[in-house]
Amino acid sequence: MIAVDGTSGSGKSSTSRRVADALGLAYLDTGSMYRAETWWMLSHGVDTSSEAAVAEKASLSRIEVGTDPLTPWILLDGDDVSEPIRTDEVNAHVSLVARVPAVRTRMVQMQREAIIGAPRGIVVEGRDIGSVVWPAADLKLYLTADPAARAARRTLEEGSADVAATEASLAARDAIDSTRATAPLVQADGAVTIDSTFLTLDAVVAQVLDLVAGLRR
Repeated sequence: MIAVDGTSGSGKSSTSRRVADALGLAYLDTGSMYRAETWWMLSHGVDTSSEAAVAEKASLSRIEVGTDPLTPWILLDGDDVSEPIRTDEVNAHVSLVARVPAVRTRMVQMQREAIIGAPRGIVVEGRDIGSVVWPAADLKLYLTADPAARAARRTLEEGSADVAATEASLAARDAIDSTRATAPLVQADGAVTIDSTFLTLDAVVAQVLDLVAGLRR
């Protein structure tokens, strides 16, 4: 089991998918689960700034996640929401929903079930995988990058032209995620840090595969 934590835009998703594919492992994007829950809250008119309101509805959505690294998908109440969960609206609210203990408790249970159910192993990416979801991971990674580099990558991914606004959005999310009372974004004990600021995706993936090879020696 490989746990990949880190900040938004540091390359967690791309790295995790490539590594999972190279090793023949399953892949789980836990961030998409929180995004799907956020989309459900917004679609049902829940005030995401109210922890009590979010907690009251936290068990009502039905979330299913695909674990094939080549074709990941996520269903919300039976509908594919892979695209709408990547909107600016969700970006602005996801950290508010993710900070609610009732939401995190439910998601962590689902994530642990996915890990246990992966017969050949799994690469799981998120913000509390090595610290909370699966502290006994065989390899724990913490990916980071300079804020400007992260904003540039996320802007390119989302087809936006406003890098400054993206950087501000990422900074706001990091602040909420790092200071929340439940499962904050931290570098887990024993995690290997990879700063991808000046590295290509191929270089980051190569580093991870080298670390995995070291475990097998």
